[in-house]
Amino acid sequence: MSYNYFALVSRMKYIERWALMRNSRPENLSEHSLEVSMIAHALCVIGNVRYGHKLDADKAAVIGLYHDASEIITGDMPTPVKYYNKDIKSAYKEVEKVAEEHIIDKLPDDLKDEYRKIFFSDADEFLTEEEKAEEAYMRRLVKAADKLSALIKCIEEENSGNREFRTAMDSTQKSIEKMAEEMPELHDFMKDFLPSYGMTLDELE
Repeated sequence: MSYNYFALVSRMKYIERWALMRNSRPENLSEHSLEVSMIAHALCVIGNVRYGHKLDADKAAVIGLYHDASEIITGDMPTPVKYYNKDIKSAYKEVEKVAEEHIIDKLPDDLKDEYRKIFFSDADEFLTEEEKAEEAYMRRLVKAADKLSALIKCIEEENSGNREFRTAMDSTQKSIEKMAEEMPELHDFMKDFLPSYGMTLDELE
């Protein structure tokens, strides 16, 4: 029997982000997911090395790869619409969950439970309380990585002379700074790595 999971997931490259914005260079969901994966991994490594956590950085990277996979089915709903009010936010969360279950259903039965542990935070029932706390913190860092990726996109658009993203950059930066109050890993990444995103290729070498 043939299964459609990976063929379906591969269609992330056809989902364009920032649909309501004028982009100097379009960004697709595959590109964004790779960046989130790398940043999420880095945040967890920082947390383990500098702050004594026991975070699963490899799992964070995989969660980052799949964090927006539901958009293969739903499309990329613009943030102002998605978070317009509590009712819309709650309804969209339900739609996302249904879409994610639909994607997982494209796997063989014996693999589904392992992938649910990636897609859903409550899918692993055998974790200790300490492991659950670290899992929850790790998933918060993945969400922070998602915000950082959005900020990087805003920086790149600003550097290209596109002022369309100036409001998004301001609101995203404020959101990240608020998150960093409880996640020092985020502050460290911004201090150590974010300034480089404004450099030219020659300056990076």
